[in-house]
Amino acid sequence: MTDSQTASRVLVRTEGALGRLTLDRPEAINALDIGMIEILTETLNRWRDDTDVQIVLIDGAGERGLCAGGDVRALHAQIVAGQAERTAEFFRAEYALNAMIAEYPKPVVAFADGITMGGGIGLAGHAAIRIVTERSKLAMPETRIGFTPDVGGTWLLGRAPGRFGEYFGLTGSTMNGADAVHLGFADHFVPSERLDALREALAFRADPTGPSEIVLLFDETPDPTELPASREWIDDAFSADTVSGIVERLHAHGTTESAATAELLEGLAPTGLTVTLDAVREARALPGLRAALEGEYRRVLWFVNEHPDLVEGIRAQLVDKDRNPRWDPPTLAELAPDAGAPARDYVPRQPLF
Repeated sequence: MTDSQTASRVLVRTEGALGRLTLDRPEAINALDIGMIEILTETLNRWRDDTDVQIVLIDGAGERGLCAGGDVRALHAQIVAGQAERTAEFFRAEYALNAMIAEYPKPVVAFADGITMGGGIGLAGHAAIRIVTERSKLAMPETRIGFTPDVGGTWLLGRAPGRFGEYFGLTGSTMNGADAVHLGFADHFVPSERLDALREALAFRADPTGPSEIVLLFDETPDPTELPASREWIDDAFSADTVSGIVERLHAHGTTESAATAELLEGLAPTGLTVTLDAVREARALPGLRAALEGEYRRVLWFVNEHPDLVEGIRAQLVDKDRNPRWDPPTLAELAPDAGAPARDYVPRQPLF
């Protein structure tokens, strides 16, 4: 990959008072690679003291979404080739960017229009002003590949109402725009047809009250989320101490929806589910995003260096696409007691921050 090819994957420009960062890899739903992360980081650092840039906007090229996540095929290739340190470098750079967005001294606005998953949540979920649309599809789907949510996803999941954090973290289920606002993954719902007008207003409207007030002029009330109707059975089942306990409660609940959720969990990687449950609950008690990112970093590098399920999950879902992963262990019943402990206690060779 040449420098020009990498650079072309993020469009950097200013429009009036707006610094605009557009992920420009639409053929891959703007999946993040290390070059894109470096450009985003370098540009945000440069704009800190640029008085012409008053607001930053992160959006994505194409019609499919903001960002489908990290380039996991590339990560798979690195791990298989014995280049785990390159993988660690990617995660350190990505998590540092997530923290930078959360702590940025100027308002960061994110358009989570369309698919916004995994690494896309890391960009949009920690922005000061998070906008979704009727096309939004948000998720932390890492357990689907035998992995665990990261990019600060556990911080957001841990603060969702009730036990929705455990539910969405373990199942990897998708939120629509209304769901995302209800769960605390987004702040405003703006119809997609109004995003261009909103961007123009952020760039050129002389409004001393700030970007939040400008966004309110475009904000609309979405159709109501259906999540509250499911909260009773989700809270009951997903408050169990273990993944096995959750599955037992789901079966006992006896509804079509709870039975389908139990069946889904029984087909996912037992280790990934257990590590995820542990991570979400740890993040719920942590003081801030950086602490949650450090917890995720330990767990992610444990998977990269110590456990086969990440490589196997990517192989089955995205490389060979046989949809027949061979998890280790294959069933919840075969998990060791406190199976989340090795990932929780893992000490990476290089600290995150």
